[in-house]
Amino acid sequence: MTIRRRDLMLGSLAAGFALAAGPVAASSLNTPTAGLISGFVSIPVGDRTIPAYRAMPGSGRGFPVVLVVQEIFGVHAHIQDVCRRLAQQGYLAIAPSLFERQGDVSGLPDVASILPVVSLVPDEQVLADLDATVAWVGADARANVSRLGITGFCWGGRITWLYAAHNPRLRAGVAWYGRLSTPATTLQPLVPLALTRQLKAPVLSLYGGSDDGIPLEAIEAMQQALKAAGSSSVIVIYPDAPHGFHADYRPTYRPEAAADGWQRLLEWFRSNGV
Repeated sequence: MTIRRRDLMLGSLAAGFALAAGPVAASSLNTPTAGLISGFVSIPVGDRTIPAYRAMPGSGRGFPVVLVVQEIFGVHAHIQDVCRRLAQQGYLAIAPSLFERQGDVSGLPDVASILPVVSLVPDEQVLADLDATVAWVGADARANVSRLGITGFCWGGRITWLYAAHNPRLRAGVAWYGRLSTPATTLQPLVPLALTRQLKAPVLSLYGGSDDGIPLEAIEAMQQALKAAGSSSVIVIYPDAPHGFHADYRPTYRPEAAADGWQRLLEWFRSNGV
């Protein structure tokens, strides 16, 4: 039975930016939908469905697939825009709403209000929802899930590492400032730093050297663990960038680092067959 109302797909998720993400900066990008197929779709997961935002070129077939994993703000306007940017590059990009069972964070007033919801989201559930999304996309003749990638931001950056250790079909991942060594919990037992020998696809990870929440010591520890594991994953550090430097709608946005990271993402996917 579906817990959330179907109108969520056309309601809060489609309304714009999450309340806690505001005020929205003038630098916010708005990628046009012209020439694209874009909008919310419904993904079957067990006995229910979850909404997802999908964007892809308006014509053609065989599009490589990129899973886009949300920030803690959910699948709001910025994540939708990232999907459209990827679609303009020839990808079928899809961002499933991964907090569905725990609550709608779009109307919560601040990050402090969102964190208790996020803490209830099990790693096992997230990985299963991403698998279900791949299965659903794979049934579309316009998609080519043999060329599968994933990218995620903040909360989604950590999930990118987890999925790279989970799905052997994945070709590559790009993690934007995802936490690496947060303490394990009962619901969230997986720690990226402990998964380097289990990675099934290489990960390009992009971090800010001035990130208050992810110390350089943690990034350096991850670099050493990747080296010891013989992984071809790569970590790039932008020395003066803060957390959220890709988020063009927030004061943390750093255009040069964001543009460089985006170009690296495109090159990483293409060089790894996505």
